[in-house]
Amino acid sequence: MKSVVIASNNSHKVAEIKAALAFDGWEFHTLGDLGVSSDPVEDAETFEGNARIKAQAAHAATGLAALADDSGIVVDALGGAPGVLSARYAGVQGSDADNNTKLLNELEGVPDNLRTGRFVCALVFIDQDGTETSVQGVIEGTIGHAPQGKGGFGYDPLFFPSAYQGEKTLAEVDQDQKNAISHRGNALRALRDALARA
Repeated sequence: MKSVVIASNNSHKVAEIKAALAFDGWEFHTLGDLGVSSDPVEDAETFEGNARIKAQAAHAATGLAALADDSGIVVDALGGAPGVLSARYAGVQGSDADNNTKLLNELEGVPDNLRTGRFVCALVFIDQDGTETSVQGVIEGTIGHAPQGKGGFGYDPLFFPSAYQGEKTLAEVDQDQKNAISHRGNALRALRDALARA
């Protein structure tokens, strides 16, 4: 049995990861499951850098294979912001709703054709022996003018994926549909392929 610690206690992320990486003989644990506290400073300038910081900390704390992700939204009209600060865009204590409100305020007056952006997810997997595999997934789309949909989390209610021709947000589709096109889904498929070849 291969034990892998997921360097997150976000139930949405954990569920997506478990579903995508259902290798025979693998079992997944969160840091919370193991009673381990790991909260490293995420001060890298890239998603991959922050994912690596979290994976290394989880690996060091548990001695197990570790998987971490860092993801966020990159908005062209804002020069790439929120970027690596996506989860903390409205401040460390800011909620998803606070972050969405700030993003809409920053984009006030920006016309539809310039409201382009993408979700990016970087995954770093460190095997028990320290071997590292890193991948990235992206989904292109546009930013709406008001939240739509009750599903998903984060910026999903504002994001209209290009795959849906701008007709619905990521918060308006079920989890399976989202996984099929999402940045994390794309990254997980890339990681699954990379690990299967290893």
